[in-house]
Amino acid sequence: MKKDEVISNLVRTTSKTNGSTGLQNLGNTCFMNSSLQCLAHTPKLVDYFLGDHRKEINHDNPLGMNGEIAMAFGDLLKTLWAPGATSVPPRLFKSKLAHFAPQFSGFNQHDSQELLAFLLDGLHEDLNRVKCKPYVEAKDGDGRSDEDIADEYWQNHLARNDSIIVDVCQGQYRSTLVCPVCRKVSVTFDPFMYLSLPLPSTSMRTMTLTIVPSDGSAQPTPVTVTVPKQGKFEDLVGALGVACVLGDDETLMVAEVYNNHIIRFLGELTDSLSLIRDDDRLVAYKLKNNFEKFSRIVFVQQHTDKNSTSETHKLNCKAFGLPLVACGEIVKGQDIQDLYFKVIKSFSKKAKSPTENHDNTATMLTEDQEQSDLVCPEDTSDCDVKFYLTDDNGNVKGSEIVMDDLLDSTELTGQLNVLVCWSDNMLEYYDQRLLSSPAEVYKPALFSKRSQESISLYKCLEAFLKEEPLGPEDMWYCPTCKKHRQASKKLDLWRLPEILVIHLKRFSYSRFLKNKLETYVDFPIHDLDLSTSVAYSNGRSSHRYMLYAISNHYGSMGGGHYTAYIRHDGDRWYDFDDNYVSPIDEGRIKTSAAYVLFYRRLEDV
Repeated sequence: MKKDEVISNLVRTTSKTNGSTGLQNLGNTCFMNSSLQCLAHTPKLVDYFLGDHRKEINHDNPLGMNGEIAMAFGDLLKTLWAPGATSVPPRLFKSKLAHFAPQFSGFNQHDSQELLAFLLDGLHEDLNRVKCKPYVEAKDGDGRSDEDIADEYWQNHLARNDSIIVDVCQGQYRSTLVCPVCRKVSVTFDPFMYLSLPLPSTSMRTMTLTIVPSDGSAQPTPVTVTVPKQGKFEDLVGALGVACVLGDDETLMVAEVYNNHIIRFLGELTDSLSLIRDDDRLVAYKLKNNFEKFSRIVFVQQHTDKNSTSETHKLNCKAFGLPLVACGEIVKGQDIQDLYFKVIKSFSKKAKSPTENHDNTATMLTEDQEQSDLVCPEDTSDCDVKFYLTDDNGNVKGSEIVMDDLLDSTELTGQLNVLVCWSDNMLEYYDQRLLSSPAEVYKPALFSKRSQESISLYKCLEAFLKEEPLGPEDMWYCPTCKKHRQASKKLDLWRLPEILVIHLKRFSYSRFLKNKLETYVDFPIHDLDLSTSVAYSNGRSSHRYMLYAISNHYGSMGGGHYTAYIRHDGDRWYDFDDNYVSPIDEGRIKTSAAYVLFYRRLEDV
């Protein structure tokens, strides 16, 4: 490691201000470290646990953990906030966590939000000031106002649950159920510790394809277009035609490429775009409209060494680069070779000078040659290219095609598959980077604001609060009909907490599929205003919030990495990446990795 890297790491792992202390990764414990850092910088919780919190520990609560989680968490916070502390290994806390929550034992990767939910609930029960929980029963509304009913529900809740967690983190929402048959309305008021917001999908989708002219007139170019998510193949072709300025006499032939081979052509205009996956690699070959009059030739390049022979070339070959497509009238081998060199002329390297050639033996191309002439010279053996007809599976059907061969007319109907074997010296004349594999249809930029979809946090909240029918598995028993009904349900925010935790539902699960949404959520940093989302206002509490922490997840469902961004030391932001702590510009904290957001209430001026 270089000296400047050592110094940088020392700076990052050593606290310069209280509270800017990292947590060591004990083996896939970044999920735990991320949530712990967010809680360890939560206002009022910090003051509470750095104070004499042990006097409120409820050792007798059967729903608690004998106070051990609260004590372990408090001890950890005191260590993190100790003056001059360096990175801390949270071994004792991890041990207590595994004891009371076996799902977090071992060293597998877990979900930071699941850990957070368990920890908040565990801390609440360990610190519950209620020693004996009374029995309470919610009464029917009997025509009373929602305000009275909500207050009754809240007082009943506080009669059984009273802790620093309730004081700081718990709010209340109104749930309204309506029977679809008798229109019976049922209103309840329930507490919440955090809000889990869906990420509603946009109706559009971005797709990247590689455009490849079949006449060698231009180099392959990746093109990104926006199409309807539930659109048809014709929508994609139309968008590509505009993006690549398709001529009136030109058309596009779209194919999926895998392992340097075309595995299918996409031809039905009515096919749904949902059949195209994000990790597919698609190529759009630009052809003349009259291509159906001629043989369609698919070229697959292979690289073979100088010692290979026509009989043994398959033993020493490896496919590389884009498969290429051309159309033309084919009679003999020379026609195939001419078409191929025409297609690849745009891949030629810029001509070299003799002093740039290491062996000084090959015939050089001159600087003033036109781009269209930059093909392998015919009078040198350096340009050793062999052509073979193959079947649909890539198996060679016969011997090498030579220029003067007259091809069997039965072989020239429809599509010809041609294997092209390059020698080592052939590679000197062409830029293999231009022949590289095509781009994925969609590749998320995990560390960037740019993402396939973008949506505001307010839209996520709107989707959470909208009225929708209950699922068939969540039927509601209507007390009037005396039957289970698929009622409609509407949520409204009623009482907001001092600390508002928002969980973005990036992970979706079904019987057959697990998926992560990389949607970029545009969330407010300085002023989250929920005034229009709260159904009731008593005028005593502000509905405006400021962001102070983010739990981030980078990567896919099965793994990835968690970090935390924390507002600390005034208005400065820090990146807490396990034991590494470093400043980060506020302008960089919004990414598509944001997973759990932590807000604190702003008091009205």
